[in-house]
Amino acid sequence: QVRLAESGGGLAQPGGSLRLSCAASGFNFSRYSMAWLRQAPGKEREFVASVSWIGGSTEYGSSVKGRFTISRDNANQIVYLQMDNLEPGDTGVYSCAKAPGIWDEIHQHSRNLEVWGQGTLVTVSS
Repeated sequence: QVRLAESGGGLAQPGGSLRLSCAASGFNFSRYSMAWLRQAPGKEREFVASVSWIGGSTEYGSSVKGRFTISRDNANQIVYLQMDNLEPGDTGVYSCAKAPGIWDEIHQHSRNLEVWGQGTLVTVSS
């Protein structure tokens, strides 16, 4: 069974940093592109970042570009999201997701991404 367990969320000050982790199991992690999504109260789910299955290609939503960095550790089946220079608008529940098929690419408008788990809450406030 696919399992994606997010962790690392919490309260941060504007301008601060957090690192989120997503521990994956139940599928061939190294063959799937991965992504981070987020959802704020009253808003639709938003694309944050994606990384290809080999880790060589990344893509970011315009609102986080230059501030967030996505990376992956295939040996340990973990995808990370390093969040720097946080803003109040970054507040939301962050979830990791996998591509629907082996070696499928993930872009900001990709459909059918598979979200598992409960996500981790990030709150940015002074």
